[in-house]
Amino acid sequence: MSKRSASDRATDGQAFAKASGSGAKRDENEVNDIGEFEDAWEDEIESEEEVVDGEAGDGEDVMPAIEESEELPPAPEAFIPGTHVLGKDEILEPDDSVYIMRHSMNVTWPCLSFDVLRDSLGDERQRYPATAYLVAGTQADQASKNELSVFKMSSLHRTQKDGDDSDSDEEDDDALDEDAILEFRSVPHHGGVNRIRAQPLPPSSPLPPASQPYFTATWADNGKVHIWDIRPLIESLDVPGYSWDKSRTNKPAFTINSHGRAEGFAMDWASSGNANPSSLRLLTGDVHSKIYLTTTTPSGFNALSQPFTSHTSSVEDLQWSPSEPTVFASCSADCSVQIWDVRSKGRRSVAGIEPAHESDVNVISWNRSTSYLLLSGGDEGGIKVWDLRNVQKKGYVQVRLTTVVPSPVASFKWHTAPITSIEWHPTEDSIFAASGADDQVTLWDLGVEPDDDEIGTLMNDAPDSARDVPPQLLFVHQGQKDVKEVHWHPQIPGAILSTALDGFNIFKTISV
Repeated sequence: MSKRSASDRATDGQAFAKASGSGAKRDENEVNDIGEFEDAWEDEIESEEEVVDGEAGDGEDVMPAIEESEELPPAPEAFIPGTHVLGKDEILEPDDSVYIMRHSMNVTWPCLSFDVLRDSLGDERQRYPATAYLVAGTQADQASKNELSVFKMSSLHRTQKDGDDSDSDEEDDDALDEDAILEFRSVPHHGGVNRIRAQPLPPSSPLPPASQPYFTATWADNGKVHIWDIRPLIESLDVPGYSWDKSRTNKPAFTINSHGRAEGFAMDWASSGNANPSSLRLLTGDVHSKIYLTTTTPSGFNALSQPFTSHTSSVEDLQWSPSEPTVFASCSADCSVQIWDVRSKGRRSVAGIEPAHESDVNVISWNRSTSYLLLSGGDEGGIKVWDLRNVQKKGYVQVRLTTVVPSPVASFKWHTAPITSIEWHPTEDSIFAASGADDQVTLWDLGVEPDDDEIGTLMNDAPDSARDVPPQLLFVHQGQKDVKEVHWHPQIPGAILSTALDGFNIFKTISV
């Protein structure tokens, strides 16, 4: 983002002097000496020299010729949050030279939670215009107005930059900078949606056929967890005239009542690695510190009645292990991160980081490639990276009288407000994205580690405002109000989606 004064957008022009009409008139005798030519219109024809001489003869000042300045206008200044403050007449403008794609889309009601849906358009997509599907739940002003919606974003063209040749022949017509198209199909949802998650599908697997279910779970603010079949809604977006069976889509396929009236936010799916619905498992955590497990069988869903209980405050986020099918992690407003095994007796955690942050731990993310790395984001704005190999298992008899809390392998304090979402890149194990209540979406790369000589050179050459920027911070995306969630698109490398009070953003930067 760059900043400039709103008044700078007006063109800075210079006033040019009007041409003088007091030039010397030709002598009539001179005209008659020419011959029989007669100027019927009595035009005054002067040379440029005569005009200047006439003006000088009248005693008027002569305006010097105005030379065009070769000086370029000052370059826009990069806006660094926490260092710069917008003035009264200043606004933020996106620098499109650092975006490969950037689109903003507004919706009727805020969707403060969403999930990216897999599609059958292929993996590792690089061509534009792009298409993306997502599922979201609303936070309307009345409970009866809420909806569960499946969105289709299409015509996602590349961002046109200054100097682009609009006449260039592009095979995929990706140089156009047209508005994206947002289509959706919705079903009623009683109550606001605190969080929504779609069932995981194996990498490189196509979308299930329309006859098979594609489940999505919603955490409602009335304490209910609903499981919906959204596959017909996707089909309706792709097939003109398709009419879905409302008895299949407009009511939940299953409702989890284990939490009573306690609402919650934490939720995560797991599967055994195939698209069979009977292999699904769903974890849900509530504000009363309880975590429940729901499994599936060939006959349907089964909500287990015994909760997991080791937290002492609200459970904020849950993540299944990417490598061990019975292990999951949780974080809580009790400042801790806990590790669990569903096979353990007593439903107690088997390991923990206590405290993990100085305040509430809001979000966690488990690295899919390097499964011993776990990210956490706190209410204080801090981001920490944990090596779970250093986390001590509970029940271990210690020689020391006190327990040593493991240190994070990396810690960052860039955001100035609570971290609202955090997620590892699906394939690059050193890159992650985070969002905060400070209206920032940040991209990070733990692999960036300049040596001492490089740090010295960088700091000497950098302006004062940039000297506190961590080298691992690749990119700061701004422009949304109160960002709630951020997700990578698993089939469009580097593409990121975010949701906030003012709608959705989808973008891809030159950094990732």
